[in-house]
Amino acid sequence: MQLDESIIRNVVAAVLSEVGPMPAGSNAPLQPNVPAGAGRNGVFTDVNEAVAAAKAAHQQLRSRSMEERKQVIDIIRRISIDQCEELGLMEMRETGIGRPEHKIEKLRTLGERAPGTEFLETKAFSGDHGLAVVERSPFGVIAAITPVTHSLPTITGNAVSMIAGGNSVVVNPHPSGKKVAAEGVRRFNEAIAAEVGIDNLICVIAEPTLETADTLFSHLDISLICVTGGPAVGRAALRSGKRAIVAGPGNPPVVVDETADLDNAARCIIQGAAYDNNLLCIAEKEVFVVDSVFDDMMAAMRRAGAVQLDAAQVDKLTSQAITKVGDDQHDAAAKDFIGKDAAVLARAAGVNAPESCELVFGETDEHHPFVTVEQMMPFLPFVRARDVEHAIAMAKEYEHGFRHTAIIHSRNVRNMTVMGRELDTTLYVKNGPSMAALGLGGEGYLSFSIAGPTGEGVTSPETFTRERRCSMVDELRVV
Repeated sequence: MQLDESIIRNVVAAVLSEVGPMPAGSNAPLQPNVPAGAGRNGVFTDVNEAVAAAKAAHQQLRSRSMEERKQVIDIIRRISIDQCEELGLMEMRETGIGRPEHKIEKLRTLGERAPGTEFLETKAFSGDHGLAVVERSPFGVIAAITPVTHSLPTITGNAVSMIAGGNSVVVNPHPSGKKVAAEGVRRFNEAIAAEVGIDNLICVIAEPTLETADTLFSHLDISLICVTGGPAVGRAALRSGKRAIVAGPGNPPVVVDETADLDNAARCIIQGAAYDNNLLCIAEKEVFVVDSVFDDMMAAMRRAGAVQLDAAQVDKLTSQAITKVGDDQHDAAAKDFIGKDAAVLARAAGVNAPESCELVFGETDEHHPFVTVEQMMPFLPFVRARDVEHAIAMAKEYEHGFRHTAIIHSRNVRNMTVMGRELDTTLYVKNGPSMAALGLGGEGYLSFSIAGPTGEGVTSPETFTRERRCSMVDELRVV
C-alpha cells in the first residue's frame, strides 16, 4: 500500500475536522448521584478523576455477564478494524515516525488477532474430599504506560486483554502520541457506552507528563501497573510498591549460519527489520553471519531489494544517526532518524536510494554503535563471525541480557538448539521474520506488550488476572 504525503495530509485533516475539542478536565467535586466521569468517554486531564471514573466503570463491569464483556471487546475490535486507516494515519501524522501502511495494518491486525475472553480457563480438581475450582479474577483498575512507537495499537491490544480479564485501565500515553491515544479511546468508550451502557472502561490522560505517571503509579486505587516502554519508566514501575508487568527494551540479534537458505533469510530479515521502519522492539537490529557465507549473504540482501552502504557511507550515516547522551556520554539513536524511511537514511549517507527502498545495510565490526544500540531505524549492521559458535557468542553479548528476542537462519537443528539455550530469550524465531513470533506469519497470538523483565512474556488476558480458588469440602464429588 503506497500512501504519499498529500493523501495522508488530506485524510488526517478530514479526521481532525470531525474530532472537535477534547473534553477539558476539572478539579471540581463530582455532582452527587452522577457516576464518576459520566459522559466523558474516557478522556481526562486529571489523574484522580480518571482513576475514579475507571473504578466506577470496573464496578459496573463486575456486575455484567461474560457475554457482555465479550461484547465490549467486539466493539473495540470492530473500531480497530473499520477505522484502522483513519486512526493509523492520525498516528503517523502526529508521531512522524514509521510507515503509514504499517500503522494501519497494526490496528487492523490487533482487531483481528488480539486475544480475548477465550484465554481465560477454569480449572477443576475433584477427589475424595470434594471439589476445588480455580478461576481467573480481575485486579481492578490497571495503570498503563504506552510508547510513542505504537501509541494507539498498544492501548488497543492492552484494552482487549485487560477488559477480557474484567479490569478497567487508565493510560498515561507517550506525549508525542497523546492526540491519537485520546481520540482512539474516545471512540472506543463512546461506542461501548452506547451499546453496553458502561463509560470510561478505558481512560486516558490527555496531557501526560512524568508527574501524571508518578501520580498514577502511587494512586491507592491502582491495583496493577503495565509498562510498555524504555528502561527508566520500567524501573519506576518496579519501585512503585505495586505489582508491575514491564515490557522492557530489546536489541534482537540475528545469526545466519553456513546451512541457511540465504535468499529466504534476506527476505525475512528485510521484512522484519523494515516493518514500521524498525520501531518494533522485536525487530532485527544486528546480524551476525559466519564468514564462509558472509559475501553471499550480502549479495542475497541486494537481490532482495535492500541498499548496501560501503564503509565510508556507513561512517557518514553513523555521524548523524548516532549521538552521545547522558552524563556518561553513551551512544544513542538520534531522534531525528528514529523511525524514518530507509531513503532518508540513505540520503544522510550520501546515497540516492529510491523511495521504495525499505532497508539499508552495511558491514561493521561488532563494536559499532549500530550493533550495540537499539537504533529503531531501517539500517542493519552485518558482522562477520568466524563460525556459528562465534556468531552465537556475539549475539548473546549484544542482546545485552534483555532476554527479549533472537532470530536464527539455519537448517542445523543443533545450532538452533544451542542458540536458544544460550540466549534464553522470551521470543525465539527460526527461519522467519521477527514478527512471526507474534503470530504474524507464524503461530500464536498478538500483543504489543512483551513482558521480559518481569517474566510474563507475550501478554494475554490471563496476564491481567489473579488466581482464585473456591473449594467445596466433601461434597459435589458425584462420580
